Amino acid sequence: MRRVNCFVAALAMGTLFLGCKAKEQTAEAPPPEQPKAEAPATPKAETPTPAPAQPEAPASTPAPAPRASYDRALLRASLLKDKAPETFQVKFATTRGDFVVTVHRDWAPIGADRFYNLVKHHFYDNASFFRVVPGFVVQFGISAYPPISAAWEKANIQDEPVTQSNKRGYLTYAKTSMPNTRSTQIFINLKDNAGLDRQGFSPFGAVNAQGMKVVDMFYDQYSESSGPDQDQISKLGKPYLDKGWPKLDSIKTTTLMVAEARKPQ
Repeated sequence: MRRVNCFVAALAMGTLFLGCKAKEQTAEAPPPEQPKAEAPATPKAETPTPAPAQPEAPASTPAPAPRASYDRALLRASLLKDKAPETFQVKFATTRGDFVVTVHRDWAPIGADRFYNLVKHHFYDNASFFRVVPGFVVQFGISAYPPISAAWEKANIQDEPVTQSNKRGYLTYAKTSMPNTRSTQIFINLKDNAGLDRQGFSPFGAVNAQGMKVVDMFYDQYSESSGPDQDQISKLGKPYLDKGWPKLDSIKTTTLMVAEARKPQ
């Protein structure tokens, strides 16, 4: 899976760019710190001034150790192409609490289908929220297991029209400035980021207001400059994050919730 250097934000007067690694994309962060460029060849983009620092959140509950095994179907990325329901929900159990994401396939069919397949096979289980930029975005989507990351490194999906604005709570795939570079990394908007719309970031689902209370608590005191390296996360997995950034919150499990069709009366 290609790594996307978290969003790269442009100067206050310029166009917003997501600061992602050359391989994977991320939304551009509004903070003054510059996001790390995903690929060594990609220069770091300047990010807008961040919102006032938030008080440090209480220590998160230690995440359970990743399972020794994982769904081996994830090792064959090209075969996971099931069509998602028109609307479905995913429950995230995290180290801060639970929240539910509602996905609308008509917002971004390609992105919704990819997310459906990833969740169905528990791709995100044990993955960390490795980039949290106060007042901007929360990013996740690099597997806790190196073999899975390797299997999805080149499994990109095509871009698609932006039909919804990047509002607070909306989920969108991270990507680089190159076309068709969305893969598995996703960010949750912490505020209305309409500037990302014209950059091609297509929301496909949303967390409700109650769930955002949990998202707002994710640990956010590691700065952009001192945060983890996405390539190393992919190569070394969760132990790399647990050793260098132990306070990061993570996903315990994701559960697919598809409502059964009502039977005719």
